[in-house]
Amino acid sequence: MEQDVKTYTKAVDIIKTAILQSQARAAKAVNQEQLALYFGIGRYISENTRNKNWGTGAIDNISKQLRQELPGLRGFGASSLKNMRLFYEAWYMIEPNSPIAIGELNKKATEYAKETVEQADNQTNTIRQLQLANLPNFPLAEFLSISFTHHVRILENAKDTDERLFYIRFCHNYKPTTEDLPSIIKKQDLYHHQDKMPNNFLATIPDYKQAYRAIRMFKDEYLLDFINVEELGMHEEDVDERVIESNIVHNIKNFIMTFGRGFTFSGSQVHFDKLGHDHWIDLLFFNRDLNRTVVFELKNGNFKVAYLAQLSAYLRILNDDDRRDHEEAPIGIILCKNADVDYAGYIMQDFKQPMGVATYKTADEMDPELLKALPPKEALQKVFMESSRKEEPLANEAVL
Repeated sequence: MEQDVKTYTKAVDIIKTAILQSQARAAKAVNQEQLALYFGIGRYISENTRNKNWGTGAIDNISKQLRQELPGLRGFGASSLKNMRLFYEAWYMIEPNSPIAIGELNKKATEYAKETVEQADNQTNTIRQLQLANLPNFPLAEFLSISFTHHVRILENAKDTDERLFYIRFCHNYKPTTEDLPSIIKKQDLYHHQDKMPNNFLATIPDYKQAYRAIRMFKDEYLLDFINVEELGMHEEDVDERVIESNIVHNIKNFIMTFGRGFTFSGSQVHFDKLGHDHWIDLLFFNRDLNRTVVFELKNGNFKVAYLAQLSAYLRILNDDDRRDHEEAPIGIILCKNADVDYAGYIMQDFKQPMGVATYKTADEMDPELLKALPPKEALQKVFMESSRKEEPLANEAVL
């Protein structure tokens, strides 16, 4: 009987896996078909509106009549039809029959639409869906994997083609919600801060692929928009690292989202006793993608060379006393208010532990319009009061 149960359990697991894989493939196929349809409709609308074939209000009238003739139809309102046109005009060049070379990706799509109007004569009467080409250096699989709404949010908030391609890859890899995406593009500005953090990864990580992966993972500046020292009723000079750290711990999911996927939070003020000397690590994480422990040391001020020496000591202790056999050497990041990146990069050259220096901004340094996204003042004050009453180091667990 026990053998039968094991056999049935194994059979269920195999069948369940097959079902889930099939559903995933079906969902992927549906998304690709939808993108192809929307691209074709966008082309049709573009060709007829840009050359004035249709009069004012045409899109509104077409949308209204579509809903009348296809009751229950969703996703074809006037704004959606305009988004389909936006989608086509942004990515017209990915079709194999496009007269525009792939090297001219940054040419404005509206200019292309005007240039091709004269060639569109008999094509304006039909809708030809997207025909894909094998383009070099174009992330086609990623392009087809994300939803139309993700595409629209990217097009609305990122104007440069390279930036749009960056966020297409980002959406494919990290699966942000469409609600979070505008904030990621506008507030966090990942694209313009990528690969710019001063570090010594190439010199200290033997595997160059791992080194480049680490370089791409961290930015030179982070927006900790859940921390607002003004809302806490404190002046900046009165705020020490523990206040910032306490807010990070209480908002650990937001902090992990800021840094990207794969981070597991191990704790704050983590204690290590080495040869009779106490060491307290501000924030300790493990990153599954890098297979490394990651240390974040918080400094509420300008970068100092001494911070690297302190971080190097922590990394040495972790490497000797905490690292497991299957893990890579730990990485350390100094998070400070300000840093001369050229100077930090220069000084870092002689350190043998992999480390980097990044800066952060808190909510009080943000545009006032962006502060509306913050928690209420009372909630932030409560966090500060609770942290100030606690004598023991904070610890928590969070995985993303």
